[in-house]
Amino acid sequence: MDHTYCNSEYAYSRWKSRPVQVGSIIIGGDHPIRIQSMTTTDTMDTKGSVAQSQRMIEAGSELVRLTAPSKKEAENLREIKAGLERLGLHAPLVADIHFTPNAAEVAADYVEKIRVNPGNYADKKKFETHDYSDEGYSAELDRIRERFSPLVIKCKQLGRAMRIGTNHGSLSDRIMSRYGDTPKGMVESAMEFIRICREHDYHELVISMKSSNPQVMVQAYRLLVHQMMQEGMNYPLHLGVTEAGDGEDGRIKSAVGIGTLLEDGLGDTIRVSLTEEPEAELPVARMLAERYAQRSGAEVAHEERMTDAFAYARRETAEVLNLGAHQVPRVVLDYSAREEITAASLFAVGYQYSVDLDKWTIKDQACDFIYTGTRELDFAIPGTLGVLVDAAFWTGAKERHYPLFTAEQWPGAEAVDPKMNVVRAGIADLSASFISSLHKANVVLMLHTAHEHGMAEQRAAFWRLMKHGCQIPVIVERSYDHLADAFLLYASTDTGALLLEGLGDGIMLRAPQLSPKLINDTSFGILQATRTRISKTEYISCPSCGRTLFDLQETTARIRQRTHHLKGVKIGIMGCIVNGPGEMADADYGYVGTGPGKVTLYREKEVVKRNVPESDAVDQLILLIQEHGDWVDPV
Repeated sequence: MDHTYCNSEYAYSRWKSRPVQVGSIIIGGDHPIRIQSMTTTDTMDTKGSVAQSQRMIEAGSELVRLTAPSKKEAENLREIKAGLERLGLHAPLVADIHFTPNAAEVAADYVEKIRVNPGNYADKKKFETHDYSDEGYSAELDRIRERFSPLVIKCKQLGRAMRIGTNHGSLSDRIMSRYGDTPKGMVESAMEFIRICREHDYHELVISMKSSNPQVMVQAYRLLVHQMMQEGMNYPLHLGVTEAGDGEDGRIKSAVGIGTLLEDGLGDTIRVSLTEEPEAELPVARMLAERYAQRSGAEVAHEERMTDAFAYARRETAEVLNLGAHQVPRVVLDYSAREEITAASLFAVGYQYSVDLDKWTIKDQACDFIYTGTRELDFAIPGTLGVLVDAAFWTGAKERHYPLFTAEQWPGAEAVDPKMNVVRAGIADLSASFISSLHKANVVLMLHTAHEHGMAEQRAAFWRLMKHGCQIPVIVERSYDHLADAFLLYASTDTGALLLEGLGDGIMLRAPQLSPKLINDTSFGILQATRTRISKTEYISCPSCGRTLFDLQETTARIRQRTHHLKGVKIGIMGCIVNGPGEMADADYGYVGTGPGKVTLYREKEVVKRNVPESDAVDQLILLIQEHGDWVDPV
């Protein structure tokens, strides 16, 4: 397949999308990346919705989205808009529509933008498989055209914009039957609606491809842009990882998905979906967007693309010690700047030493290596920990200590350690002869960059290694001098983008101003978000909205308190049925609001218990996990 989907693999530039007017702002073209959020209030609560919208706008939201699940909520958007205008607030409003075309047509009278989900605008989801003939499928498209065209015509007449927003969790049975649960299916779900809009010469469109899995999300957006380019389209993109969760995990997952696409020059407006108050989403979105406001077009080395932009496959490597091949990516921490390194120094990064028992206890998120610079350690280290020491100071006398060579030191150096030698180099060092010198059984490359467009440079370095048939494991190294919030987002973007393409056998994030614990937690969080190394429970938790049938933040906290020790278990927590059943296909267990005070529990996408009283639902979820053998008692 032609892998053209952007023009920034070698020099950063934004994909030139078509500008779309949304009220007082323009999305796309050369205009800034816009940030937005969504209310969590009941849309019939005019006072509460106005107050929350005001807080969002004051926090920087350039658009405000509200749910309109029926005609009455759509009608009340007029009152909410009037209330905001009385306060002198004129941010464009977006009506979020699912299942109810008549609500969309009412909302178009009052708001500047309508969001429709092609998975449920004219289709139903019953997890049924249908065998369509070409004629039968064409007839289904005619039915959708008839249902969707009135909204298109009305938006064109009124000058309203529209977002066609595909959600991985709510692909229709029709799309699933023909394309499967795939990025291709997500793209076709949107393209069917886009083509109907074009039949009516309506082009005020923004498109999105959201998933709770950043890998699926990134592949779908890239494939969408590729398909639009094939058909002569360039509509702007709304980026988001849906159901990202809360806290650091939600921020990391969002940055992995959104940041990867921003690195590619894709994205015109973004929403970070956190299970928190909507105001908390906006500083995260702003920090992601502003990183690219001043990004120059500085070029990186041109290399032939050696990875598939639209499908995941891990780069084939040899196994050295516990890196590469089938091994999970490893975490390396930089301890070289510490004045003193003792056994207690390892407590924050997953290792606890008991003097009485003379024994180390190792947690699931314990780093795999530490880099100590010019020092070897003078105490007994945990059996799973390795130590990297500058080659000039490595004696070979300490167990599980390995030399780290610079690029200048390596050519001609004797590989005296039989288990592992690490060579630190950048792309400028990777000549054909240098790569040839790495073809030894016990060599690992530590790949660094200081380039402004560092992710692209490191990706090009991987492609160069692959072109030369070099299969040594690679540790991706990045250095940061940012505060914690920016570090979390930028590191997730830079290393996550590579891991999503199967590149990287380990990561070392250097940030001397930050605590080893924060760096260690972030490293494991990135590996978890990219699904390359699972070390804890994963929560697929939606951000709440006016459709939510229980307090999502409180419920997520209660479920997390009871289940946080279940390594590798994925739990979906959904406020309503809009995406709940679909997202359950990516979760092991699901907790979905289905009515006031009622919860339905899922095992993957299968309903197990319906209409469980909310007061009993968390206990019933625990019983369900126990019944299926995934429960362990907390230590």
